[in-house]
Amino acid sequence: MTDALLSSDIVQLATRVVEQNREAGRTIALAESCTGGLVCGAVTEIAGSSSVLDRGFITYSNEAKIELLGVSSDIIETFGAVSIACVWAMAQGALANSKADVAVAISGVAGPGGGTPTKPVGTVVFARATRGQEDQPEGELKSFGEIGRAEVRRQATLCALELLLP
Repeated sequence: MTDALLSSDIVQLATRVVEQNREAGRTIALAESCTGGLVCGAVTEIAGSSSVLDRGFITYSNEAKIELLGVSSDIIETFGAVSIACVWAMAQGALANSKADVAVAISGVAGPGGGTPTKPVGTVVFARATRGQEDQPEGELKSFGEIGRAEVRRQATLCALELLLP
């Protein structure tokens, strides 16, 4: 019987996130959409994560992004929920509504449906906001392709964990 809920690569990376942020004296927050809390789940898989993880927001619906994180409805209407503009606003909202030093936001199209010609299945966007540097957006778009819903979410979790490293 294993003592880990998640795959070893995710647990190893989450361990680095907890250890390195603890060493840096940094706390983190997450704003997750398509990963549905998997990144927070990965971090809390690690003993001692409470010294690093301030909070997580699972904002799956557009309404949740607007209500909990203060994402402007104009951003969602203009660019969509799967956009750098949206995840940047999500990351800023996570910082504004937490005591964290850094926040990472994730939104994407995990599939199997929901894709469009401009945002096909497997498109995931990420942003990182750092307290004191909220005016310097950091965002990234990844195209994982149609590798299956679980694998898109797994790859997105790994990318988000990488962004949480100091």
